[in-house]
Amino acid sequence: MAIPISSFIRCILYIYCFSAFLCLHAHEVRETTEIHHLHHTHIVQLSSLMPSTTCSASTKGRSQQCSTSKKCIYLAEYGDGSFTTGYFSKERLTITSDVMDNFIFGCGQDNEGLFNGFAGLLSLGLAQVSLVKQTAQKYGQFFSYCLPSTTSSTGHLTFGKGNGVSNTTKFTPMLKLSQGPSFYGLNLIGISVGGQKLSIPTSVFSTVGTIIDSGTVITRLPPIAYNALRTTFRKLMRNYPMTSPISLLDTCYDLSKSKSVSIPHISFLFDGAVSVDLDKVGIFYMLSPTQACLAFAGNSDPSNIAIFGNVQQKGLEVLYDVARGRIGFRPGGCS
Repeated sequence: MAIPISSFIRCILYIYCFSAFLCLHAHEVRETTEIHHLHHTHIVQLSSLMPSTTCSASTKGRSQQCSTSKKCIYLAEYGDGSFTTGYFSKERLTITSDVMDNFIFGCGQDNEGLFNGFAGLLSLGLAQVSLVKQTAQKYGQFFSYCLPSTTSSTGHLTFGKGNGVSNTTKFTPMLKLSQGPSFYGLNLIGISVGGQKLSIPTSVFSTVGTIIDSGTVITRLPPIAYNALRTTFRKLMRNYPMTSPISLLDTCYDLSKSKSVSIPHISFLFDGAVSVDLDKVGIFYMLSPTQACLAFAGNSDPSNIAIFGNVQQKGLEVLYDVARGRIGFRPGGCS
């Protein structure tokens, strides 16, 4: 079974318990040990399911309610309309040689939407029932990952500090945002394109807030910020012919006649003098070998939160040090 790294918006780890209730085609369910092409250093194993847990102080909350049978029911809804509902259960969780009893997870009875045939979602958010919080005593609320730049390269997902933290890692403060207690907030203060910082007031970012999310593919920006990024990027790419927009990607190029392409560098600037230089795959989203689009999108609503998505995180080791309230970035983290 494959369990992808979840969006950090997800507050609970859940797996599919009864396939008869799934709105997925049979051919979509795959038996594999890959996590989005990651060579993970810690394999999460769930042994045979135990009976659903009864409601207790540790499981009650906004996302669940008690049925007449005293079983605890959860409902998780996502921004794309997907949802999962079922029972909370307890089980022994094994991560390599580490064993944790009474691990709480969702046993999905009805799971509908864009789950791409995976067996469940791994929650790494800040909610009390997330994997990070439930394994806090063992791993100290510290984990890291690197999303590989290509399908032929490898990445990792690591719990705990392991061999320590590289001195090339740059840390920025982790913020708590009012929009959601499970979010990992960042203080985004600017963006540079082609080595020049864009003229975007910091209030454009601070007013709506910014989160980092592994489940969002394309980075979303406030309209003012995106328009500035797009305008400068188009100016620097003026020697390449543009082609029709694709869905939310509105800056696309026909590269069929180009032997080589000079892609403008893009960096995100965070609090703490942290500059994160994006990999080229975090700048261009390749639709085909000859067609590519700027891998960013503007929010339709200026009040929507900004999201640093997973395409922009590729090739970076991202470290989450929850206990110390900071998030780190290290280039070349998959090697």
